[in-house]
Amino acid sequence: MIPLKKIFPVIVVLISLSLLGIIYIQISWIKSALLIKQEQLFQRAINMTQDVYNDMMSRRQAAIMFKIDGKEPATSKGFNLDISRVPYQAPAASDFFTVQEVKRCIQANMRKNRLDSTNFEFAILGIVPGSDLATIKMQSAGFVKMYQKSQEDSLKNINDYKVQVIPLTEQNDYSPRVERLMIVMPTDDSIAKQLGFMISGGVLFTIIIITAFALTIRTLLNQKKLSEIKSDFINNMTHELKTPLATISLAIDAIRNEKVMSKPEKIQYFSGIIKEENKRMNKQVESILQSALLEKDEIALKLQVMDVHHVIESTTNNLQLQLAAKNGVVDLQLDAINPVIMADDVHFSNLIFNLMDNAIKYSNDNLEIKIQTYNTRKSLFIVIADNGIGMSRDTISRIFEKFYRAHTGNVHNVKGFGLGLTYVKAIVDAHKGKIKVESAIGKGSKFTLEFPQELAKG
Repeated sequence: MIPLKKIFPVIVVLISLSLLGIIYIQISWIKSALLIKQEQLFQRAINMTQDVYNDMMSRRQAAIMFKIDGKEPATSKGFNLDISRVPYQAPAASDFFTVQEVKRCIQANMRKNRLDSTNFEFAILGIVPGSDLATIKMQSAGFVKMYQKSQEDSLKNINDYKVQVIPLTEQNDYSPRVERLMIVMPTDDSIAKQLGFMISGGVLFTIIIITAFALTIRTLLNQKKLSEIKSDFINNMTHELKTPLATISLAIDAIRNEKVMSKPEKIQYFSGIIKEENKRMNKQVESILQSALLEKDEIALKLQVMDVHHVIESTTNNLQLQLAAKNGVVDLQLDAINPVIMADDVHFSNLIFNLMDNAIKYSNDNLEIKIQTYNTRKSLFIVIADNGIGMSRDTISRIFEKFYRAHTGNVHNVKGFGLGLTYVKAIVDAHKGKIKVESAIGKGSKFTLEFPQELAKG
């Protein structure tokens, strides 16, 4: 099986490359789709101008063929032609069509070519042959305003408007006048509307993939951390159980020795060692069982009225041997006027013991532990401070994690499974209390516990 440490970077690289590839393909596809749509739109605009020209010229040529003899005016393809306005020579478009006729012609051909026929302006310009001078022969109501806006946007490199110019004078026309039809229309936003759903879907699914990628990385990191914690726990458990087993084995071998068997006091001594080491193993097993209860959230509290001062003093007395080994002293400042709370006798005693035991474990010689109590209106506070080795910010953020242990060099230089503070936090929470940790490396640590006293009043 490939170790997680080796496969993790490979997974990250592969997923990252896949994600970047998907994003690149999506961006390329969207750009291509936009170009294709723009080309199609441009071609439809060209077709529309050609259709407008053909319609206008066919109506104009059809009308010229009629002789004015007082008959009904000729009509062609639904457009009314006022023959009385048609001279014998080829008439100019501005003389032949009305504003409404030109507008209807443009609208009909816009719809024919699937363009927006609701927002456009137009004008017929008269061009002086041999020069660039032009005069407006006919225009729609909003032509000047929209044309000026289109020119302003063009100077700013903004493509919000399209200008289509249609020559209306054929080379074989007898009229010396040259005319052009100019159509100004806003850029069609149908491309964005048509592609909007696809683009939105692409962005949404990309976000989902990125989120899934982030969750995958987070899960892998958590698995990696859990794997490290598990390995550390197994190493610590092996060490913790191996020591008492070795001691028990040596004591049994000693009892079997003929010289020892003849001395009852020696047998009693080695029996005492076996009993103490057996107790030690039982405590380690109990810690693991407590851990299982914590994980299942199955801690059952038997609440009763408890004097916190009595628990602190009793625990301090029980730890005198450990304190003596570190040349330690405990300064009790039990100033709480009302030290009574509702608590579970066993679990609360273990809580105080674990905090003091940690202060002893993670300290050098000449240990000083200060325990304070005080009341506020609704709470009892317990402060346990020491002058031990202290903790870093990273350690403080993780001390309540299951199996986590703050190392001081050697993995096994401090006894335990890393369950003590996890248990402390669970018991504090079970009593509806709060715990706060303050520490600095080389300056010791301070644990502040707060417990409600409403239930203990009276």
